[in-house]
Amino acid sequence: MEEWNKEEQRQEGIEPENAEKKAKTGGILKELAIYALLIILCVKIIPTYVMQRTIVDGPSMENTLHDGESLLVEKISWHFGWIDRFDIIVFYPYGRNVENEYYVKRVIGLPGETVQIIGEEIYINGELLKEDYGKEPITNPGRAAEPITLGEDEYFVLGDNREVSLDSRYTQVGNVKRENIGGKAILRIWPLNQFGIPD
Repeated sequence: MEEWNKEEQRQEGIEPENAEKKAKTGGILKELAIYALLIILCVKIIPTYVMQRTIVDGPSMENTLHDGESLLVEKISWHFGWIDRFDIIVFYPYGRNVENEYYVKRVIGLPGETVQIIGEEIYINGELLKEDYGKEPITNPGRAAEPITLGEDEYFVLGDNREVSLDSRYTQVGNVKRENIGGKAILRIWPLNQFGIPD
């Protein structure tokens, strides 16, 4: 069969060795193209649109997250409004990725809800919110001393370490717009002894 193929190639004016070289070259070029696409996918597309690594900076999420821990943040959910109460999100407080400054906080109030802090307690639409994420009781309700009604694309966020956290209680952060959310923390990857889903 091989001899017949070689004879057929000779009749068409193609030397068998040249045909094999062309086939090998074509195969190598296809492999290189696939590798180039994979590299572009891993280096550019996945970190930009799907998932990225983020490092916690500061104590505002203790005792859940600690300074220097690394998180994987998925960047798809927020596009579809798939953010739930108590999710931990990464967002840009001053607009989209200004100077790469981002905050890591916990979602407390959802779009359309009214949030108020009375004493040490959080109320959503006038009902007490049952949660135990706070490291210490709230002593400063900030702007949430008065009811805050969230827009249809806004979230109210708090850090778990509420005595030191700069969050939606303060005008420097305020309500977090959906367009300023970078993603949702789904996995702590460092340190290894804390590997797992952040609660």
